[in-house]
Amino acid sequence: MSKNETFQSYCIVTLLIMVFTFQSCTKSKAADETAIEKKTYVAEKNEVETMVLKNESFQKELVSNGKIIAAQKNSVQFEVSDKLEHLYVKNGDFVRKGQVLASLNPFKYQQRLARAEIDLKKAKFQFEDMLVGRGIFTTKRDSIARDVYDMVASRSGYDVALLELKTAQYELKSTKLIAPFSGKVANIESRVYENVNAGKSFMTLIDDGVFEVEFYLIESEMGDIALNNSVKIVPFALGKTYNGHISSINPLIEKNGTILVKAIVKNDGKLTEGMNVKVRIEKEVKGQLVVPKSAVVLRDNQEVLFKVIAGKAYWTYIQTTMENSSSYAVIANPDKNSATLTPGDIVIVSGNLNLAHDSEVIQKAQK
Repeated sequence: MSKNETFQSYCIVTLLIMVFTFQSCTKSKAADETAIEKKTYVAEKNEVETMVLKNESFQKELVSNGKIIAAQKNSVQFEVSDKLEHLYVKNGDFVRKGQVLASLNPFKYQQRLARAEIDLKKAKFQFEDMLVGRGIFTTKRDSIARDVYDMVASRSGYDVALLELKTAQYELKSTKLIAPFSGKVANIESRVYENVNAGKSFMTLIDDGVFEVEFYLIESEMGDIALNNSVKIVPFALGKTYNGHISSINPLIEKNGTILVKAIVKNDGKLTEGMNVKVRIEKEVKGQLVVPKSAVVLRDNQEVLFKVIAGKAYWTYIQTTMENSSSYAVIANPDKNSATLTPGDIVIVSGNLNLAHDSEVIQKAQK
């Protein structure tokens, strides 16, 4: 065989091998694409949880932030000035009404009282002598003509001496600081042996048995509250819920469109003046279609619910009219002619995030 014939035979064999290889690859690729295509179009099984829609009461919830304020809180001060001799309490102590909290050096005021008593004795002798000189042998005010009594009391100095005695008695009594009500002591501002000025705040007394909670609501919510309505109060620092009731509603609308509301709450010993709290007010609204918040999703930037009909999910446009921490009250969207929502509808409450309209679904459970 010549070289030319050998080369031609080699080229033919090589060409046959390439053709066979190409055909095999093409068949393999076609088979793979067919497998992928079949896998892509396998129907998904969307498992969902559902509930039956019905008319029921909705717990409308108003939420606000507030602050705990003592219902009774007073600055306590001495009515006279002198050196602080005794301090019987410290910050945080609980005291009873009438308890002595502190006392000043009483010497100066004891002396003033003694002098006032002596001056009153002298004035009384003079007063009695002047009455006897007028033929009057009694000092009872009701038994003496008023104009005569007043004239003799003034000329003898008896009326002034009586006033001086009462003032001296009051000043001596004021050297002791007495608790005007039961509560806790705070903000003591002086130390023993320091001079204390009359009228200057010496300490603060807080009645922490009952607290007020001050909070604000927007004016559109005024119609949802009334005096003595129940409220729930949750201090941020404690995470515990307290029950209270509304004690006052300020009828004045603030510049920012809010109203001041106050509620009363009893202290269990853990509440403290100035605590920040969350306030919840619940109002029962009857005859509502109520769904959990997880049931409402967005499609085309609008709120929808998925209803299950014959094993398929169909969305319907809705509006949420009220909400609380866990639920919505809903109605069919009045702007959508196709939107319908009635008691008895089966609504998807879980597994609806990735659903499309007309998706096949399997109900896991019905609530």
